[in-house]
Amino acid sequence: MFKLKLPTDPRWANIAEGNIEEILTDHAWCEQKAATNAITLITMLPEYSEIVTELLAIAQEELDHFNQVHEIIKKRGYTFGRARKDDYVNELAKFVIQGSREDLIVDKMLFAAMIEARSCERFKVLTENIKDEELKTFYRELMISEANHYTAFIGFARQLGDPERVNKRWEEWLEYEAQIIQSYGNKQTIHG
Repeated sequence: MFKLKLPTDPRWANIAEGNIEEILTDHAWCEQKAATNAITLITMLPEYSEIVTELLAIAQEELDHFNQVHEIIKKRGYTFGRARKDDYVNELAKFVIQGSREDLIVDKMLFAAMIEARSCERFKVLTENIKDEELKTFYRELMISEANHYTAFIGFARQLGDPERVNKRWEEWLEYEAQIIQSYGNKQTIHG
């Protein structure tokens, strides 16, 4: 569906399952950052009220996911750790075009779509490979939500820019992401 060039090795799920407390804390902070990103996009698009409305819904949903992960952490008696740097996301951010306002906004949408696509793919890997039944169900539900967010961000990009140019740029994003993801998949983090 996402045309990701390099799928996650299913063994990453075993690494993640080796420290559920860490993966949940990292995941919670990923959701918080996704909500913050949606709010930042709102500040860039005040004249697009329909997109703002949809971004508000995404931000609220991401905060709800943050809350759900936080509740699982509390229920299991884990410690909710501090926010951590996401090297994968920081490397993706380097690819955002700093050109015209339209180019920047379109690329910010594609940046968000890429993160949602990879997160969805990682949730699918967790769903198919971990033994924890509660988390299997939880990640299956989130996988659907992340896929919807991916679709929304790609749609916003096509609405705000020339669809043909957006599709070409998405292919460039896919190639770039394939290069950097090769260094990931060996840590107890959602993107690590």
